[in-house]
Amino acid sequence: MPNHTFIVNGKKVSVDVEDDVRLLWVLRDVLKIHGPKYGCGIGVCRACTCHLNGKAFNPCVTPVKDILPTDEVTTIEGLAPSVGKAIHPMQQAWLDVDVAQCGYCQPGQIMAAVDVVKTAQRQKRKVTDDDLDQIRNVCRCGTYPRIRQAIRQGEAAMPVLKVTKPKKRKAKKKKPAARKPSKSGAEITGSTE
Repeated sequence: MPNHTFIVNGKKVSVDVEDDVRLLWVLRDVLKIHGPKYGCGIGVCRACTCHLNGKAFNPCVTPVKDILPTDEVTTIEGLAPSVGKAIHPMQQAWLDVDVAQCGYCQPGQIMAAVDVVKTAQRQKRKVTDDDLDQIRNVCRCGTYPRIRQAIRQGEAAMPVLKVTKPKKRKAKKKKPAARKPSKSGAEITGSTE
């Protein structure tokens, strides 16, 4: 079975799973990290939202083979340590505003909210209503007004990012293309996949 190495919540991990296993199942079933929730499995509900190298993404649609050894995956469990506190300011805002009803979608909602705030900070501006309208995480309980209120409160409490150039991802090395002899004897290169 293939071995995959990457960083989760600041710790280097290695897992032996098939290439096509979705990262959500690796996190939940192999690494026993249960913050990211399974909702739809097709990237629509976004209950599984995590961060990949500091940006929101959905591990339910990401094959583990696409995660590089230098990639940093942050789940809700790694959010507070990322700011050196017991609880992240966005999580505290969620509690203060009493956002959650059933709570199932909340880890993904919070991860998406932190990404929106960090994106605005990188652009040296405040979060706008348009930014909040772009968040597509589904809350079946309909707590959207409280989610928006909590994001505004969390933004005010979050440390301001030091703007640096984003880390470039280096693609995994692909197998060299196979060389096929043509009828004339010349070699033609092309993918065998």
